[in-house]
Amino acid sequence: MRRVWLVLLCGLTACSSVGEPSSELTDESPSETTIASDCTPRPNVVLRGCDLSGALLTDANLTNANLTNANLTNANLTDANLTDANLRGAELIGTLLTGADLTGADLTGALLTGALLTRATLTDATLSGAILTSAKLHGADLTGADLSGALLSSALLSSADLTGANLFNAKLTSADLSGALLFSADLSGANLTGALLTGADLYTAILTVSTLSGADLSDADLSGALLSGANLTGANLTNANLTNANLFETNLTRALLTRANLTGTLLTDANLTDANLTDANLTDAKLTGVIGYNP
Repeated sequence: MRRVWLVLLCGLTACSSVGEPSSELTDESPSETTIASDCTPRPNVVLRGCDLSGALLTDANLTNANLTNANLTNANLTDANLTDANLRGAELIGTLLTGADLTGADLTGALLTGALLTRATLTDATLSGAILTSAKLHGADLTGADLSGALLSSALLSSADLTGANLFNAKLTSADLSGALLFSADLSGANLTGALLTGADLYTAILTVSTLSGADLSDADLSGALLSGANLTGANLTNANLTNANLFETNLTRALLTRANLTGTLLTDANLTDANLTDANLTDAKLTGVIGYNP
């Protein structure tokens, strides 16, 4: 009798899927550790914890999909659409994301070691605490992205657009940022030891208390940049533009500043011990309390 009443009730209401689990996104989200019952990749679904390692997902539409803690190791997501996707804690080791659209995606704590993100779009994406060691991001668009605390050691970011990006306390040791756009980016507290920044645009960038020892900043534009308290020991600043930059208490010991433009630069209490200032332009530079400088 109960079965009959259920059939009659379904005839009056839309309950064709009674008893069937749904992976559609709802307001009542399951536990963060729950694995989705249906791992078919598609937009607007919960794919939490799914194993999609090695999957061929070129041009896939995963807009707004919940891929929290999913395994996408070595998957091919070339030109995939992951706009606003949730990839918190996901594994993307060696994943191919060339040309993928990750606009607004959340990759907090994601593992992207060796991932290929050449020309990928990561505008306003969140990568806080993500691991991107040796990841390839050449020509990627990271405008406004949050990379605070991210690990980017030996990452390839040449010609990438990081305009307005948040790289607070990021680890960029030996990273390649040659020709990158870092206009108004926040790199305060970041570790850029041995990084390659030749020809990079760091106009008005914030680099307070950052570490740039041994970094190559030749031909870089650092005009108006904030470098107070930064460590530039042994850095190469040949032909760099430091016009009106703030280098208050900056450590420039053994730095190479040949032909650097330091017009109007604030160098108060900076350390220039054994720095090479051959043919540098120090017009209107503020040199009060400078250590190791003999004009």
